[in-house]
Amino acid sequence: MMIVDNEKCVGCGLCVKDCFVRDIEVVDNKAKIRNVACFKCGHCIAVCPKGAVSTDEYNMEDVKEYNENEFKIDSDRLLNFIKFRRTTRQFKDKDVEAEKLNKIIEAGRFTQTGTNSQNVSYIVVKENIEQLKEMVLESLKARGESILNNLNEKTRPYKRYAQMWIKMYNDYKENPATGDKLFFNAPALILVVSDNTVNASLASSNMELMTNALGLGTFFSGFFTLAAEGNESIRELLQIDENKQIVTCMIIGYPNVKYARTVPRKDADISWK
Repeated sequence: MMIVDNEKCVGCGLCVKDCFVRDIEVVDNKAKIRNVACFKCGHCIAVCPKGAVSTDEYNMEDVKEYNENEFKIDSDRLLNFIKFRRTTRQFKDKDVEAEKLNKIIEAGRFTQTGTNSQNVSYIVVKENIEQLKEMVLESLKARGESILNNLNEKTRPYKRYAQMWIKMYNDYKENPATGDKLFFNAPALILVVSDNTVNASLASSNMELMTNALGLGTFFSGFFTLAAEGNESIRELLQIDENKQIVTCMIIGYPNVKYARTVPRKDADISWK
């Protein structure tokens, strides 16, 4: 529950004004949190000028006092950082430190979720990456063969993907060292798992920014999520709850490529109303 330290509280009412669910009132010049409609968003903790609000449900050591020098990011610099990011499919033969993987996950953990549900979880794959790679390639190959054996108006648009998946499997089997066109010999995966695709996608976006900030490279593998969809063997290996799905798969490693500039994009499609 959310707790108010009456010794620190000055009854300013800032927490009352910022409480979206109106679960706080000022009584006798002290904030009183009813803890009825509260969904633990923490706005009251963040807005209190005296640090009088805390919670016994989360680790209060996560809380950091605002310091402009440490928290503020120049908008042009941030935009350039976003523009310069590139999908990476060339990786060095170098392990990714656990500390960096944990920092990437921290970026996801502190991303907003609807109603503060915090219903996003993460699976780091390193030791079982080769076993998982084979399972995914087998799944894609089977899917591809099914498409080619049943070509019709509905499946024909996927013919080139079907051929690609079969080739990916065969190339890997022929030479696993040079034929990996699934994970591209990256040393680590982070799977972002949830029962809410929006929350997981928001977390993934921030995680990608942190990945690049750490000098690492990543790409989101849609082939992986497709192969894992409904594949009980893959879900069992990863021990995923039946009510959750893999929303994104981040392939992560040290990039073995350097880019010298940003690239162009289509003009933004904007409607001003």
